Amino acid sequence: MSLAATRVGVDTGGTFTDLVAVEGRDVRVGKILSTPANPARAVIEALSGVVPGEPPVSLSYGTTVATNALLERRGARVLLFTTAGFEDILEIGRQARLELYDLEPRRPPPLIAAGDRIGVAERMSFEGRALVPLGPGAVRRAVALALRRRPEAVAVCFLHSYANPEHERRLAEALRGAGVVCTASHELGARYREYERFSTAAINAYVAPKMSRHIEELAARLEGTVFRVMQSNGGAMDAATAAREAVRTILSGPAAGVVGARAMANGAGFERVITFDMGGTSTDVCLVDGAIRRHAECSVGGLPINVPAIDVHTVGAGGGSIAFRDSGGALAVGPRSAGADPGPACYGRGEEPTVTDANLVLGRLGEGVLAGTLHLKRERAAKVIEKLARRLKLSPRDTALGIVEVANAAMERAIRAVSVERGYDPREFVLVAFGGAAPLHACELAADLGIRRVLVPRHAGVLSAWGAAVADVVREYVRTVRRTPPSLAVLRQAARELAENARRDMRDEGVPARAVRLEVSVGVRYAGQSFELDVPLGPRFAREFHALHRRLYGHADTGREIEAVSVGVRASAPQGEAALAPLPRPVGAVGKAARMPVQTSRAVVRAAVVGRDGLAPGTRVPGTAVIQELSATTYVPPDWSARVDRLGHLVLRHGR
Repeated sequence: MSLAATRVGVDTGGTFTDLVAVEGRDVRVGKILSTPANPARAVIEALSGVVPGEPPVSLSYGTTVATNALLERRGARVLLFTTAGFEDILEIGRQARLELYDLEPRRPPPLIAAGDRIGVAERMSFEGRALVPLGPGAVRRAVALALRRRPEAVAVCFLHSYANPEHERRLAEALRGAGVVCTASHELGARYREYERFSTAAINAYVAPKMSRHIEELAARLEGTVFRVMQSNGGAMDAATAAREAVRTILSGPAAGVVGARAMANGAGFERVITFDMGGTSTDVCLVDGAIRRHAECSVGGLPINVPAIDVHTVGAGGGSIAFRDSGGALAVGPRSAGADPGPACYGRGEEPTVTDANLVLGRLGEGVLAGTLHLKRERAAKVIEKLARRLKLSPRDTALGIVEVANAAMERAIRAVSVERGYDPREFVLVAFGGAAPLHACELAADLGIRRVLVPRHAGVLSAWGAAVADVVREYVRTVRRTPPSLAVLRQAARELAENARRDMRDEGVPARAVRLEVSVGVRYAGQSFELDVPLGPRFAREFHALHRRLYGHADTGREIEAVSVGVRASAPQGEAALAPLPRPVGAVGKAARMPVQTSRAVVRAAVVGRDGLAPGTRVPGTAVIQELSATTYVPPDWSARVDRLGHLVLRHGR
């Protein structure tokens, strides 16, 4: 593989760091344990193992640094400057309840303490008119206070800055001029809804310092490489912007997985798929009906984030999820995970039973080497399962089966949330299983949902890294317009201004103008509604809004006045072509498969153990079987069979 032409994708998870190097149709993969204390170390180690020598031409990176900082509440100490009288917006939030029927609902505490939320004498109207001008004295006092308090970062969130950001801009420039790290809310998105915009800016200020240090360390090690970071919207952006606007990377790993899964599924001839990404810590699912669905905002840890994101649903069920006896005496699994350190018991250091330990005890995960270097220890897994079984007063066999079934139930609920609860029948889709653990659970999960086909892509265990490698370069822009009734001419003028910004930023990132694609949308709602729907901006946008409203909610009122709330522009450009080469047919016949005992849901059977690398196109593997490869293991239960397609994907079908 020529280093000068190599494009690399990396995905850092809670347990493993995955890497894919692509040059045309030549692909190399690597998988090593993550290094949570310093994620950059695992990235560099994986890179040196797969692509030794000079740095590659480009590297796209899916990272959990910002995500973990937010979820674990280990971010920076932040000072918030806001319009006087609105210091408690982050605490008040919205009227909406996360759990509708919870008798004692508890909101997540704000990231910024009350004493660090400072009111500033200024006020804009919703039309962008200065009701209380921001005077130079107020700016000087705010800067002096920031220098005296010495926070790690500052967030500036003024009322109605989406309509006129002048006050935010002036204070942010003064703070930056004094050497203070600063996030201004309008820079992340000029959207109305103060709570969501304030929350997004606060989260960015909270996670950006840690992300910035991490990105700077990696960039120094990748000198000479075009270094980009995955965003929650499924596109890549330059590392400098990612360090500055780290909130855009909160769901970067799951988004990369969806991008990679869709690309692989399309190559296999499947358009309607449900992606199922089960790693060591969590499971991410997404329904893709042709196009990838994106939302204008998302929520992590109960906090709203007002940046575009792929519609991914996450649950705390992964290979490292810890099984335990709950307070009621029942078996429970997750969301606490053993992660990479100490990891599942079978990795050699963990002391608590996990889903991976259960699969190993059941024989579905072959005892041997995982990810090329990690030696699994079945006796340790059996020991912790037996200890839990005594507490539950069950047999070790039933305990291990129960752990798998409980994890499957959590993942089934997640898939139903993105399908059945949104009007889709999962039986009409193909389940695309990837991540290190998903192929172990995919067939049983699909059977419970009535899904008859499962796709386990080639290089399934590192598919999120593949998604990062093949993702487009993307920039997204939005502007609040609030027009009732909306004028197409006014909307198009706002779109043209955003498009100019998009072309400029893409040019600055080194993307040729001819490669840039623009998608323009408008957020529309019926006058008086609280929320809008995004539709393409064109002469028929009103008609498309009515049609979308009818499909989602079962009704539409074509005679009712509509309001255009916002205009958005998405600019994208491919990083380069990447496609899998068809599998070569091996010389000679594949050797006879080994056999080992595997515990199914009903009995112990002698299952075939097959190496995936030795399977030629057209090969059929009947269940019960265990198909092993470097990055993942696929369990084929009874009544299922697997067939290898021309690109090396496994297509599993229910029924003989």
